Amino acid sequence: MAPPVSQPASNRVCTDGNPMPRSGARGAHRSAAGTTTNPCLHPPTTTAAARTCSTRMRSSHPHLAAHLRRLLLSPSARLARRAMASTATATAQAGGAAAAEYEEVLGRLSSLITQKVRAHSGNRGNQWDLMAHYLKILELEEPIARMKVIHVAGTKGKGSTCTFTESILRSCGFHTGLFTSPHLMDVRERFRLDGVDISEEKFLKYFWWCWNKLKEKTDDDIPMPAYFRFLALLAFKIFSAEQVDVAVLEVGLGGKFDATNVVEAPVVCGVSSLGYDHMEILGNTLGEIAGEKAGIFKKGVPAYTAPQPDEAMIALKQRASELGISLQVADPLEPYHLKGHHLGLHGEHQYINAGLAVALASMWLEKQGHKDRIPLNRTDPLPDHFIRGLSNASLQGRAQIVPDSQVNSGADKDSSLVFYLDGAHSPESMEICAKWFSHVTNDDRRLPSSSDHSPNSKSQKILLFNCMSVRDPMRLLPHLLDASTQNGVHFDVALFVPNQSQYNKLGSNTSAPAEPEEIDLSWQLSLQTVWEKLLQDKGIISANSSDASQVFASLPLAIEWLRKNARENRSTSFQVLVTGSLHLAGDVLRLIKK
Repeated sequence: MAPPVSQPASNRVCTDGNPMPRSGARGAHRSAAGTTTNPCLHPPTTTAAARTCSTRMRSSHPHLAAHLRRLLLSPSARLARRAMASTATATAQAGGAAAAEYEEVLGRLSSLITQKVRAHSGNRGNQWDLMAHYLKILELEEPIARMKVIHVAGTKGKGSTCTFTESILRSCGFHTGLFTSPHLMDVRERFRLDGVDISEEKFLKYFWWCWNKLKEKTDDDIPMPAYFRFLALLAFKIFSAEQVDVAVLEVGLGGKFDATNVVEAPVVCGVSSLGYDHMEILGNTLGEIAGEKAGIFKKGVPAYTAPQPDEAMIALKQRASELGISLQVADPLEPYHLKGHHLGLHGEHQYINAGLAVALASMWLEKQGHKDRIPLNRTDPLPDHFIRGLSNASLQGRAQIVPDSQVNSGADKDSSLVFYLDGAHSPESMEICAKWFSHVTNDDRRLPSSSDHSPNSKSQKILLFNCMSVRDPMRLLPHLLDASTQNGVHFDVALFVPNQSQYNKLGSNTSAPAEPEEIDLSWQLSLQTVWEKLLQDKGIISANSSDASQVFASLPLAIEWLRKNARENRSTSFQVLVTGSLHLAGDVLRLIKK
Protein backbone atom coordinates (compact mmCIF):
# COMPACT_ATOMS: atom_id res chain seq x y z
CA MET A 1 0.00 0.00 0.00
CA ALA A 2 1.27 3.46 -0.85
CA PRO A 3 2.00 5.63 2.20
CA PRO A 4 -0.55 8.30 3.10
CA VAL A 5 -0.16 11.53 1.20
CA SER A 6 -0.39 14.60 3.39
CA GLN A 7 -2.90 17.08 1.98
CA PRO A 8 -4.38 20.40 3.07
CA ALA A 9 -7.87 20.37 4.57
CA SER A 10 -9.43 21.58 1.33
CA ASN A 11 -7.97 18.65 -0.63
CA ARG A 12 -8.91 15.67 1.55
CA VAL A 13 -9.84 12.78 -0.71
CA CYS A 14 -10.96 9.30 0.34
CA THR A 15 -9.92 6.60 -2.10
CA ASP A 16 -10.97 3.64 0.05
CA GLY A 17 -13.90 2.85 2.28
CA ASN A 18 -12.15 3.65 5.58
CA PRO A 19 -12.73 6.71 7.75
CA MET A 20 -10.48 9.62 6.80
CA PRO A 21 -7.37 10.05 8.95
CA ARG A 22 -7.06 13.58 10.28
CA SER A 23 -3.55 14.00 8.78
CA GLY A 24 -4.40 13.34 5.14
CA ALA A 25 -5.82 10.99 2.56
CA ARG A 26 -5.32 7.27 2.74
CA GLY A 27 -3.61 5.65 -0.23
CA ALA A 28 -5.70 3.68 -2.67
CA HIS A 29 -5.91 -0.06 -2.20
CA ARG A 30 -7.92 -2.96 -3.48
CA SER A 31 -8.37 -6.45 -2.15
CA ALA A 32 -8.94 -9.44 -4.37
CA ALA A 33 -11.82 -11.63 -3.32
CA GLY A 34 -11.83 -15.23 -4.45
CA THR A 35 -14.90 -17.35 -4.72
CA THR A 36 -15.42 -20.47 -2.70
CA THR A 37 -17.49 -23.42 -3.71
CA ASN A 38 -19.53 -25.38 -1.20
CA PRO A 39 -20.29 -28.88 -2.53
CA CYS A 40 -23.28 -29.07 -0.21
CA LEU A 41 -24.95 -26.30 -2.26
CA HIS A 42 -24.86 -28.23 -5.52
CA PRO A 43 -27.36 -31.05 -6.14
CA PRO A 44 -25.77 -34.39 -7.09
CA THR A 45 -26.01 -35.52 -10.69
CA THR A 46 -28.64 -38.11 -11.56
CA THR A 47 -25.99 -40.86 -11.80
CA ALA A 48 -24.68 -39.95 -8.36
CA ALA A 49 -28.22 -39.93 -7.05
CA ALA A 50 -28.72 -43.45 -8.42
CA ARG A 51 -25.57 -44.70 -6.69
CA THR A 52 -26.61 -43.09 -3.38
CA CYS A 53 -30.11 -44.48 -3.63
CA SER A 54 -28.80 -47.99 -4.44
CA THR A 55 -26.31 -48.00 -1.58
CA ARG A 56 -28.89 -47.00 1.02
CA MET A 57 -31.65 -49.32 -0.17
CA ARG A 58 -29.67 -52.39 -1.29
CA SER A 59 -29.75 -54.12 2.08
CA SER A 60 -33.36 -53.40 3.06
CA HIS A 61 -35.13 -53.20 -0.32
CA PRO A 62 -32.90 -54.91 -2.92
CA HIS A 63 -35.61 -55.32 -5.57
CA LEU A 64 -36.85 -51.72 -5.25
CA ALA A 65 -33.28 -50.41 -5.37
CA ALA A 66 -32.53 -52.35 -8.53
CA HIS A 67 -35.75 -51.13 -10.14
CA LEU A 68 -34.97 -47.48 -9.32
CA ARG A 69 -31.45 -47.88 -10.65
CA ARG A 70 -32.79 -49.24 -13.96
CA LEU A 71 -35.22 -46.32 -14.22
CA LEU A 72 -32.57 -43.67 -13.52
CA LEU A 73 -30.05 -45.15 -15.96
CA SER A 74 -32.50 -46.16 -18.70
CA PRO A 75 -32.17 -44.66 -22.23
CA SER A 76 -35.41 -42.70 -21.79
CA ALA A 77 -34.13 -41.18 -18.55
CA ARG A 78 -30.88 -40.21 -20.25
CA LEU A 79 -32.85 -38.58 -23.07
CA ALA A 80 -34.97 -36.68 -20.55
CA ARG A 81 -31.86 -35.44 -18.78
CA ARG A 82 -30.38 -34.28 -22.07
CA ALA A 83 -33.61 -32.47 -22.95
CA MET A 84 -33.68 -30.71 -19.58
CA ALA A 85 -30.03 -29.70 -19.94
CA SER A 86 -30.67 -28.40 -23.46
CA THR A 87 -33.67 -26.38 -22.25
CA ALA A 88 -31.66 -24.88 -19.39
CA THR A 89 -28.81 -24.03 -21.75
CA ALA A 90 -31.17 -22.46 -24.28
CA THR A 91 -32.85 -20.40 -21.56
CA ALA A 92 -29.51 -19.17 -20.25
CA GLN A 93 -28.34 -18.34 -23.77
CA ALA A 94 -31.59 -16.48 -24.52
CA GLY A 95 -31.24 -14.47 -21.32
CA GLY A 96 -27.63 -13.68 -22.14
CA ALA A 97 -28.57 -12.68 -25.68
CA ALA A 98 -31.34 -10.37 -24.41
CA ALA A 99 -28.94 -8.74 -21.95
CA ALA A 100 -26.35 -8.30 -24.69
CA GLU A 101 -28.96 -6.77 -26.99
CA TYR A 102 -30.07 -4.35 -24.29
CA GLU A 103 -26.46 -3.30 -23.68
CA GLU A 104 -26.06 -2.76 -27.42
CA VAL A 105 -29.13 -0.52 -27.46
CA LEU A 106 -27.80 1.52 -24.52
CA GLY A 107 -24.52 1.90 -26.38
CA ARG A 108 -26.29 3.18 -29.48
CA LEU A 109 -28.30 5.65 -27.41
CA SER A 110 -25.08 6.86 -25.77
CA SER A 111 -23.66 7.56 -29.23
CA LEU A 112 -26.38 10.20 -29.71
CA ILE A 113 -25.39 12.29 -26.68
CA THR A 114 -24.08 15.70 -27.70
CA GLN A 115 -23.16 18.89 -25.87
CA LYS A 116 -26.23 21.05 -25.13
CA VAL A 117 -26.13 24.50 -26.72
CA ARG A 118 -28.56 27.36 -26.49
CA ALA A 119 -31.34 27.07 -29.08
CA HIS A 120 -32.20 30.44 -30.61
CA SER A 121 -33.19 32.02 -33.91
CA GLY A 122 -29.53 32.45 -34.91
CA ASN A 123 -28.93 28.70 -35.04
CA ARG A 124 -32.49 27.83 -36.12
CA GLY A 125 -33.33 26.57 -32.64
CA ASN A 126 -30.23 24.35 -32.69
CA GLN A 127 -31.64 22.98 -35.97
CA TRP A 128 -34.99 22.33 -34.31
CA ASP A 129 -36.61 22.23 -37.75
CA LEU A 130 -34.93 18.84 -38.26
CA MET A 131 -37.67 17.40 -36.03
CA ALA A 132 -40.14 17.78 -38.90
CA HIS A 133 -37.92 15.58 -41.06
CA TYR A 134 -37.66 12.95 -38.34
CA LEU A 135 -41.43 12.85 -37.89
CA LYS A 136 -41.86 12.35 -41.62
CA ILE A 137 -39.27 9.55 -41.72
CA LEU A 138 -41.04 7.77 -38.83
CA GLU A 139 -44.50 8.51 -40.22
CA LEU A 140 -45.55 10.09 -36.94
CA GLU A 141 -47.27 13.30 -38.13
CA GLU A 142 -50.77 11.85 -38.20
CA PRO A 143 -50.45 9.74 -35.01
CA ILE A 144 -49.25 12.81 -33.07
CA ALA A 145 -52.07 14.93 -34.47
CA ARG A 146 -54.57 12.38 -33.13
CA MET A 147 -52.88 12.05 -29.74
CA LYS A 148 -54.66 13.57 -26.71
CA VAL A 149 -51.68 15.34 -25.14
CA ILE A 150 -51.13 17.18 -21.87
CA HIS A 151 -47.92 19.22 -22.23
CA VAL A 152 -46.04 20.56 -19.17
CA ALA A 153 -43.00 22.84 -18.93
CA GLY A 154 -41.37 24.45 -15.88
CA THR A 155 -38.23 24.71 -13.80
CA LYS A 156 -39.28 22.89 -10.64
CA GLY A 157 -41.97 20.28 -10.22
CA LYS A 158 -42.85 19.59 -13.85
CA GLY A 159 -42.02 15.88 -13.46
CA SER A 160 -44.09 15.68 -10.28
CA THR A 161 -46.96 17.56 -11.93
CA CYS A 162 -46.93 15.14 -14.88
CA THR A 163 -46.83 12.16 -12.52
CA PHE A 164 -49.81 13.43 -10.50
CA THR A 165 -51.75 14.21 -13.69
CA GLU A 166 -51.17 10.76 -15.20
CA SER A 167 -52.08 9.03 -11.94
CA ILE A 168 -55.36 10.97 -11.67
CA LEU A 169 -56.43 10.05 -15.21
CA ARG A 170 -55.35 6.44 -14.73
CA SER A 171 -57.52 6.32 -11.61
CA CYS A 172 -60.37 7.55 -13.79
CA GLY A 173 -59.93 4.43 -15.92
CA PHE A 174 -57.99 5.80 -18.89
CA HIS A 175 -55.12 4.07 -20.71
CA THR A 176 -52.21 6.41 -20.00
CA GLY A 177 -48.77 7.18 -21.38
CA LEU A 178 -46.23 9.24 -19.43
CA PHE A 179 -42.93 10.62 -20.76
CA THR A 180 -40.58 12.18 -18.20
CA SER A 181 -36.87 12.87 -17.81
CA PRO A 182 -34.25 12.19 -16.73
CA HIS A 183 -34.24 8.55 -15.76
CA LEU A 184 -32.55 7.53 -12.51
CA MET A 185 -31.58 3.88 -12.98
CA ASP A 186 -32.88 2.64 -16.32
CA VAL A 187 -33.78 4.54 -19.48
CA ARG A 188 -37.11 2.67 -19.63
CA GLU A 189 -38.27 4.74 -16.64
CA ARG A 190 -38.88 7.60 -19.06
CA PHE A 191 -41.72 5.72 -20.75
CA ARG A 192 -44.61 4.61 -18.55
CA LEU A 193 -47.70 2.79 -19.76
CA ASP A 194 -50.53 2.74 -17.23
CA GLY A 195 -48.13 3.77 -14.49
CA VAL A 196 -45.54 1.05 -15.19
CA ASP A 197 -42.15 1.39 -16.92
CA ILE A 198 -42.32 0.00 -20.44
CA SER A 199 -41.22 -3.64 -20.62
CA GLU A 200 -37.79 -4.45 -21.99
CA GLU A 201 -39.38 -6.45 -24.82
CA LYS A 202 -41.54 -3.55 -26.00
CA PHE A 203 -38.74 -1.05 -25.51
CA LEU A 204 -36.40 -3.06 -27.73
CA LYS A 205 -39.09 -3.55 -30.39
CA TYR A 206 -39.91 0.14 -30.68
CA PHE A 207 -36.28 1.23 -30.36
CA TRP A 208 -35.15 -0.87 -33.33
CA TRP A 209 -38.17 0.24 -35.37
CA CYS A 210 -37.20 3.88 -34.91
CA TRP A 211 -33.43 3.36 -35.09
CA ASN A 212 -33.46 1.37 -38.32
CA LYS A 213 -35.82 3.76 -40.12
CA LEU A 214 -33.77 6.80 -39.09
CA LYS A 215 -30.45 5.15 -39.94
CA GLU A 216 -31.76 4.30 -43.38
CA LYS A 217 -32.96 7.83 -44.16
CA THR A 218 -30.49 10.15 -42.39
CA ASP A 219 -27.29 11.54 -43.94
CA ASP A 220 -24.93 14.50 -43.65
CA ASP A 221 -27.73 17.00 -44.33
CA ILE A 222 -30.19 15.28 -41.98
CA PRO A 223 -28.06 13.61 -39.28
CA MET A 224 -29.32 11.17 -36.67
CA PRO A 225 -31.31 13.00 -33.98
CA ALA A 226 -29.52 13.93 -30.79
CA TYR A 227 -30.14 11.86 -27.67
CA PHE A 228 -33.19 13.57 -26.15
CA ARG A 229 -34.78 14.15 -29.54
CA PHE A 230 -34.51 10.45 -30.31
CA LEU A 231 -36.10 9.58 -26.95
CA ALA A 232 -38.98 12.01 -27.59
CA LEU A 233 -39.55 10.46 -31.03
CA LEU A 234 -39.46 7.02 -29.42
CA ALA A 235 -42.07 8.16 -26.87
CA PHE A 236 -44.38 9.31 -29.66
CA LYS A 237 -43.96 5.96 -31.42
CA ILE A 238 -44.63 4.00 -28.22
CA PHE A 239 -47.72 5.97 -27.25
CA SER A 240 -49.21 5.89 -30.75
CA ALA A 241 -48.54 2.17 -31.23
CA GLU A 242 -49.93 1.37 -27.78
CA GLN A 243 -52.99 3.55 -28.52
CA VAL A 244 -53.02 5.40 -25.21
CA ASP A 245 -56.05 7.52 -24.35
CA VAL A 246 -53.87 10.31 -23.01
CA ALA A 247 -50.16 11.14 -23.37
CA VAL A 248 -48.67 13.29 -20.60
CA LEU A 249 -45.43 14.87 -21.82
CA GLU A 250 -42.83 16.59 -19.68
CA VAL A 251 -40.68 19.12 -21.52
CA GLY A 252 -37.01 18.17 -21.41
CA LEU A 253 -35.48 21.65 -21.36
CA GLY A 254 -37.03 25.05 -21.99
CA GLY A 255 -40.12 24.71 -24.14
CA LYS A 256 -40.05 26.59 -27.43
CA PHE A 257 -37.31 24.46 -29.00
CA ASP A 258 -37.86 21.30 -26.99
CA ALA A 259 -38.34 18.05 -28.91
CA THR A 260 -41.74 17.52 -27.29
CA ASN A 261 -42.99 20.80 -28.76
CA VAL A 262 -43.71 19.19 -32.13
CA VAL A 263 -47.21 18.63 -30.73
CA GLU A 264 -49.19 21.33 -32.52
CA ALA A 265 -52.54 20.88 -30.79
CA PRO A 266 -52.32 19.52 -27.24
CA VAL A 267 -55.51 19.35 -25.22
CA VAL A 268 -54.08 21.55 -22.45
CA CYS A 269 -50.70 23.06 -21.47
CA GLY A 270 -49.23 23.75 -18.04
CA VAL A 271 -46.25 25.57 -16.54
CA SER A 272 -44.96 24.52 -13.13
CA SER A 273 -42.95 26.75 -10.79
CA LEU A 274 -40.26 28.79 -12.53
CA GLY A 275 -36.80 29.68 -11.27
CA TYR A 276 -33.18 30.06 -12.29
CA ASP A 277 -31.87 26.95 -14.02
CA HIS A 278 -30.11 26.13 -17.30
CA MET A 279 -29.37 29.85 -17.57
CA GLU A 280 -26.56 29.17 -20.04
CA ILE A 281 -29.25 27.89 -22.41
CA LEU A 282 -32.52 29.60 -21.45
CA GLY A 283 -31.41 33.12 -20.45
CA ASN A 284 -30.27 35.11 -17.43
CA THR A 285 -33.54 36.60 -16.18
CA LEU A 286 -36.79 35.07 -15.02
CA GLY A 287 -38.52 36.92 -17.84
CA GLU A 288 -36.29 35.30 -20.46
CA ILE A 289 -36.67 31.88 -18.89
CA ALA A 290 -40.46 32.24 -18.67
CA GLY A 291 -40.55 33.31 -22.32
CA GLU A 292 -38.82 30.06 -23.32
CA LYS A 293 -41.22 27.98 -21.21
CA ALA A 294 -44.23 29.79 -22.68
CA GLY A 295 -43.09 28.54 -26.08
CA ILE A 296 -45.35 25.50 -25.54
CA PHE A 297 -48.49 27.70 -25.53
CA LYS A 298 -50.65 27.22 -28.63
CA LYS A 299 -53.48 29.26 -30.11
CA GLY A 300 -56.83 27.86 -29.01
CA VAL A 301 -55.30 25.63 -26.31
CA PRO A 302 -56.11 26.43 -22.64
CA ALA A 303 -53.10 26.99 -20.39
CA TYR A 304 -52.54 26.82 -16.64
CA THR A 305 -49.67 27.89 -14.46
CA ALA A 306 -48.63 27.40 -10.87
CA PRO A 307 -48.25 30.66 -8.89
CA GLN A 308 -45.17 32.50 -10.21
CA PRO A 309 -42.88 35.40 -9.28
CA ASP A 310 -44.11 38.66 -10.83
CA GLU A 311 -41.38 38.84 -13.49
CA ALA A 312 -42.14 35.34 -14.70
CA MET A 313 -45.92 35.82 -14.59
CA ILE A 314 -45.70 38.97 -16.73
CA ALA A 315 -43.79 37.07 -19.43
CA LEU A 316 -46.24 34.15 -19.38
CA LYS A 317 -49.28 36.43 -19.59
CA GLN A 318 -47.72 38.40 -22.43
CA ARG A 319 -47.25 35.27 -24.53
CA ALA A 320 -50.77 34.06 -23.73
CA SER A 321 -52.16 37.45 -24.77
CA GLU A 322 -50.26 37.32 -28.08
CA LEU A 323 -51.93 33.97 -28.82
CA GLY A 324 -55.35 35.12 -27.65
CA ILE A 325 -55.65 32.45 -24.95
CA SER A 326 -56.49 32.70 -21.27
CA LEU A 327 -53.82 31.78 -18.75
CA GLN A 328 -55.31 30.61 -15.48
CA VAL A 329 -53.45 30.26 -12.20
CA ALA A 330 -53.96 26.87 -10.52
CA ASP A 331 -54.16 27.33 -6.77
CA PRO A 332 -52.17 24.92 -4.59
CA LEU A 333 -54.17 22.15 -2.94
CA GLU A 334 -54.92 22.26 0.76
CA PRO A 335 -54.80 19.13 2.95
CA TYR A 336 -58.59 19.19 3.43
CA HIS A 337 -59.03 18.61 -0.32
CA LEU A 338 -57.68 15.07 0.23
CA LYS A 339 -60.13 14.10 3.01
CA GLY A 340 -57.44 12.78 5.33
CA HIS A 341 -55.28 11.13 2.67
CA HIS A 342 -51.68 12.06 1.88
CA LEU A 343 -50.07 12.92 -1.44
CA GLY A 344 -48.05 10.08 -2.94
CA LEU A 345 -45.10 12.46 -3.41
CA HIS A 346 -43.82 13.96 -0.16
CA GLY A 347 -43.01 17.54 0.74
CA GLU A 348 -45.10 20.65 1.31
CA HIS A 349 -44.17 21.95 -2.15
CA GLN A 350 -46.00 19.03 -3.74
CA TYR A 351 -49.33 20.70 -2.91
CA ILE A 352 -48.40 23.31 -5.55
CA ASN A 353 -47.68 20.62 -8.15
CA ALA A 354 -50.81 18.67 -7.19
CA GLY A 355 -52.96 21.79 -7.61
CA LEU A 356 -51.65 22.27 -11.15
CA ALA A 357 -52.19 18.57 -11.89
CA VAL A 358 -55.82 18.76 -10.76
CA ALA A 359 -56.40 21.73 -13.08
CA LEU A 360 -54.77 19.98 -16.05
CA ALA A 361 -56.58 16.67 -15.50
CA SER A 362 -59.90 18.48 -15.03
CA MET A 363 -59.51 20.44 -18.27
CA TRP A 364 -58.52 17.28 -20.17
CA LEU A 365 -61.59 15.45 -18.84
CA GLU A 366 -63.84 18.38 -19.74
CA LYS A 367 -62.44 18.58 -23.27
CA GLN A 368 -62.99 14.84 -23.73
CA GLY A 369 -66.63 15.09 -22.68
CA HIS A 370 -66.29 13.87 -19.09
CA LYS A 371 -67.37 17.02 -17.27
CA ASP A 372 -69.31 14.93 -14.76
CA ARG A 373 -66.03 13.51 -13.41
CA ILE A 374 -64.28 16.78 -12.54
CA PRO A 375 -64.38 18.69 -9.23
CA LEU A 376 -67.41 20.95 -8.89
CA ASN A 377 -65.40 23.84 -7.46
CA ARG A 378 -62.06 24.72 -5.88
CA THR A 379 -63.32 24.77 -2.30
CA ASP A 380 -64.88 21.34 -1.75
CA PRO A 381 -62.87 18.14 -1.19
CA LEU A 382 -61.83 16.41 -4.41
CA PRO A 383 -63.72 13.46 -5.93
CA ASP A 384 -62.51 10.06 -4.73
CA HIS A 385 -60.87 9.12 -8.06
CA PHE A 386 -58.81 12.33 -7.96
CA ILE A 387 -57.74 11.63 -4.37
CA ARG A 388 -56.86 8.05 -5.26
CA GLY A 389 -54.69 9.21 -8.13
CA LEU A 390 -52.89 11.83 -6.06
CA SER A 391 -52.31 9.36 -3.21
CA ASN A 392 -50.95 6.59 -5.45
CA ALA A 393 -48.56 8.75 -7.49
CA SER A 394 -44.91 7.71 -7.30
CA LEU A 395 -41.70 9.18 -8.73
CA GLN A 396 -38.24 8.12 -7.63
CA GLY A 397 -35.64 10.60 -6.48
CA ARG A 398 -38.09 13.28 -5.36
CA ALA A 399 -38.39 13.56 -1.57
CA GLN A 400 -37.82 9.80 -1.36
CA ILE A 401 -36.86 8.02 1.88
CA VAL A 402 -34.96 4.73 1.54
CA PRO A 403 -33.54 2.81 4.53
CA ASP A 404 -30.36 0.97 3.59
CA SER A 405 -31.31 -2.72 3.47
CA GLN A 406 -27.75 -3.92 4.16
CA VAL A 407 -27.41 -1.99 7.41
CA ASN A 408 -30.99 -2.00 8.70
CA SER A 409 -31.53 -5.76 8.57
CA GLY A 410 -30.04 -9.10 9.57
CA ALA A 411 -27.06 -8.96 11.89
CA ASP A 412 -27.06 -5.15 11.58
CA LYS A 413 -30.74 -4.65 12.40
CA ASP A 414 -29.82 -2.50 15.40
CA SER A 415 -27.96 -0.10 13.12
CA SER A 416 -29.67 2.70 11.23
CA LEU A 417 -28.67 4.22 7.92
CA VAL A 418 -31.39 6.04 5.99
CA PHE A 419 -31.02 7.91 2.70
CA TYR A 420 -33.21 10.94 1.98
CA LEU A 421 -33.08 11.49 -1.77
CA ASP A 422 -34.13 14.61 -3.60
CA GLY A 423 -32.75 15.59 -7.00
CA ALA A 424 -32.98 19.33 -6.29
CA HIS A 425 -30.61 21.29 -8.55
CA SER A 426 -31.77 24.92 -8.53
CA PRO A 427 -31.49 27.56 -5.78
CA GLU A 428 -35.22 27.50 -5.05
CA SER A 429 -35.43 23.70 -5.00
CA MET A 430 -32.42 23.59 -2.67
CA GLU A 431 -34.44 25.55 -0.10
CA ILE A 432 -37.47 23.32 -0.53
CA CYS A 433 -35.30 20.22 -0.22
CA ALA A 434 -33.67 21.49 2.98
CA LYS A 435 -37.06 22.26 4.55
CA TRP A 436 -38.36 18.79 3.65
CA PHE A 437 -35.27 17.08 5.10
CA SER A 438 -35.53 19.14 8.28
CA HIS A 439 -39.21 18.28 8.66
CA VAL A 440 -38.95 14.53 8.17
CA THR A 441 -35.80 14.02 10.24
CA ASN A 442 -37.05 16.12 13.15
CA ASP A 443 -40.36 14.26 13.24
CA ASP A 444 -39.67 10.90 14.92
CA ARG A 445 -42.98 9.49 13.75
CA ARG A 446 -41.90 9.83 10.13
CA LEU A 447 -38.37 8.49 10.67
CA PRO A 448 -37.76 4.97 9.28
CA SER A 449 -36.22 2.55 11.76
CA SER A 450 -36.70 5.01 14.61
CA SER A 451 -38.50 2.32 16.56
CA ASP A 452 -35.22 0.43 16.78
CA HIS A 453 -33.58 3.20 18.75
CA SER A 454 -34.14 4.60 22.19
CA PRO A 455 -35.42 8.15 22.57
CA ASN A 456 -31.95 9.15 23.76
CA SER A 457 -30.13 7.77 20.72
CA LYS A 458 -28.03 10.22 18.75
CA SER A 459 -28.38 11.13 15.11
CA GLN A 460 -25.78 12.14 12.55
CA LYS A 461 -26.97 14.30 9.69
CA ILE A 462 -24.79 13.91 6.62
CA LEU A 463 -24.87 15.69 3.27
CA LEU A 464 -23.99 13.64 0.17
CA PHE A 465 -23.69 16.11 -2.68
CA ASN A 466 -22.74 16.61 -6.28
CA CYS A 467 -24.01 18.87 -9.05
CA MET A 468 -23.28 19.31 -12.72
CA SER A 469 -20.32 21.54 -13.51
CA VAL A 470 -22.58 23.89 -15.53
CA ARG A 471 -24.30 24.88 -12.28
CA ASP A 472 -22.92 27.52 -9.94
CA PRO A 473 -22.37 26.04 -6.46
CA MET A 474 -22.42 29.56 -5.04
CA ARG A 475 -26.08 29.70 -6.08
CA LEU A 476 -26.92 26.26 -4.69
CA LEU A 477 -24.98 25.51 -1.50
CA PRO A 478 -25.74 28.82 0.32
CA HIS A 479 -29.49 28.25 -0.17
CA LEU A 480 -29.15 24.68 1.10
CA LEU A 481 -27.10 25.68 4.13
CA ASP A 482 -29.23 28.70 5.08
CA ALA A 483 -32.54 26.84 4.80
CA SER A 484 -31.15 23.88 6.78
CA THR A 485 -29.82 26.10 9.55
CA GLN A 486 -33.05 28.11 9.75
CA ASN A 487 -34.98 24.86 10.17
CA GLY A 488 -32.74 23.45 12.89
CA VAL A 489 -30.55 21.08 10.83
CA HIS A 490 -26.76 21.14 11.12
CA PHE A 491 -24.79 18.71 8.99
CA ASP A 492 -22.12 16.82 10.90
CA VAL A 493 -20.17 16.15 7.72
CA ALA A 494 -20.56 16.79 3.99
CA LEU A 495 -19.38 14.22 1.44
CA PHE A 496 -18.63 15.24 -2.14
CA VAL A 497 -18.51 12.56 -4.82
CA PRO A 498 -18.53 12.22 -8.62
CA ASN A 499 -21.66 10.73 -10.15
CA GLN A 500 -21.29 7.02 -10.81
CA SER A 501 -23.38 7.33 -13.98
CA GLN A 502 -20.75 9.50 -15.65
CA TYR A 503 -18.88 6.25 -16.31
CA ASN A 504 -21.93 4.21 -17.33
CA LYS A 505 -24.01 3.87 -20.47
CA LEU A 506 -27.43 5.20 -19.50
CA GLY A 507 -27.91 3.03 -16.44
CA SER A 508 -26.06 -0.12 -17.47
CA ASN A 509 -24.11 -2.17 -14.95
CA THR A 510 -20.76 -1.06 -16.31
CA SER A 511 -18.37 -0.34 -13.44
CA ALA A 512 -16.58 2.91 -12.83
CA PRO A 513 -12.82 2.98 -13.41
CA ALA A 514 -11.06 0.96 -10.70
CA GLU A 515 -8.09 3.30 -10.32
CA PRO A 516 -8.77 6.58 -8.51
CA GLU A 517 -5.94 8.14 -10.53
CA GLU A 518 -8.19 7.98 -13.61
CA ILE A 519 -10.86 10.14 -12.02
CA ASP A 520 -10.78 13.94 -12.17
CA LEU A 521 -11.97 15.19 -8.77
CA SER A 522 -11.23 18.87 -9.35
CA TRP A 523 -14.95 19.72 -9.43
CA GLN A 524 -15.67 17.87 -6.18
CA LEU A 525 -12.71 19.62 -4.53
CA SER A 526 -14.15 22.96 -5.69
CA LEU A 527 -17.52 22.08 -4.15
CA GLN A 528 -15.77 21.18 -0.91
CA THR A 529 -13.92 24.50 -0.88
CA VAL A 530 -17.17 26.45 -1.38
CA TRP A 531 -18.89 24.48 1.41
CA GLU A 532 -16.10 24.95 3.95
CA LYS A 533 -15.83 28.66 3.15
CA LEU A 534 -19.58 29.02 3.80
CA LEU A 535 -19.22 27.23 7.16
CA GLN A 536 -16.26 29.40 8.12
CA ASP A 537 -18.05 32.64 7.18
CA LYS A 538 -20.98 31.64 9.42
CA GLY A 539 -18.66 30.72 12.27
CA ILE A 540 -19.77 27.08 12.20
CA ILE A 541 -16.21 25.77 11.81
CA SER A 542 -12.76 27.28 12.25
CA ALA A 543 -10.37 27.88 9.38
CA ASN A 544 -8.20 24.88 10.31
CA SER A 545 -11.06 22.42 10.86
CA SER A 546 -10.39 19.07 9.22
CA ASP A 547 -13.51 17.00 9.73
CA ALA A 548 -16.38 19.08 8.28
CA SER A 549 -16.22 17.53 4.82
CA GLN A 550 -14.59 14.86 2.70
CA VAL A 551 -14.16 14.10 -0.98
CA PHE A 552 -14.44 10.49 -2.10
CA ALA A 553 -12.98 9.18 -5.34
CA SER A 554 -16.19 7.27 -6.08
CA LEU A 555 -19.74 6.93 -4.84
CA PRO A 556 -19.38 3.22 -3.86
CA LEU A 557 -16.52 4.16 -1.53
CA ALA A 558 -18.66 6.83 0.11
CA ILE A 559 -21.55 4.39 0.58
CA GLU A 560 -19.23 1.80 2.10
CA TRP A 561 -17.80 4.43 4.46
CA LEU A 562 -21.32 5.33 5.60
CA ARG A 563 -22.22 1.68 6.14
CA LYS A 564 -19.06 1.04 8.13
CA ASN A 565 -19.75 3.99 10.41
CA ALA A 566 -23.38 2.95 10.90
CA ARG A 567 -22.36 -0.59 11.88
CA GLU A 568 -19.67 0.65 14.27
CA ASN A 569 -21.98 3.20 15.93
CA ARG A 570 -25.22 1.33 16.57
CA SER A 571 -26.57 3.88 19.02
CA THR A 572 -26.45 6.54 16.31
CA SER A 573 -28.99 7.03 13.54
CA PHE A 574 -27.28 8.09 10.31
CA GLN A 575 -29.54 10.33 8.18
CA VAL A 576 -28.04 11.08 4.76
CA LEU A 577 -29.44 13.81 2.51
CA VAL A 578 -28.59 13.03 -1.14
CA THR A 579 -29.12 16.08 -3.35
CA GLY A 580 -27.74 18.37 -6.03
CA SER A 581 -28.44 16.10 -8.97
CA LEU A 582 -31.10 13.64 -10.08
CA HIS A 583 -28.28 11.59 -11.58
CA LEU A 584 -26.65 11.33 -8.14
CA ALA A 585 -29.96 10.26 -6.61
CA GLY A 586 -30.28 7.57 -9.27
CA ASP A 587 -26.73 6.36 -8.70
CA VAL A 588 -27.35 6.03 -4.96
CA LEU A 589 -30.61 4.14 -5.56
CA ARG A 590 -28.85 1.77 -7.95
CA LEU A 591 -26.16 1.00 -5.37
CA ILE A 592 -28.33 0.59 -2.27
CA LYS A 593 -31.01 -1.46 -4.06
CA LYS A 594 -28.59 -4.04 -5.45
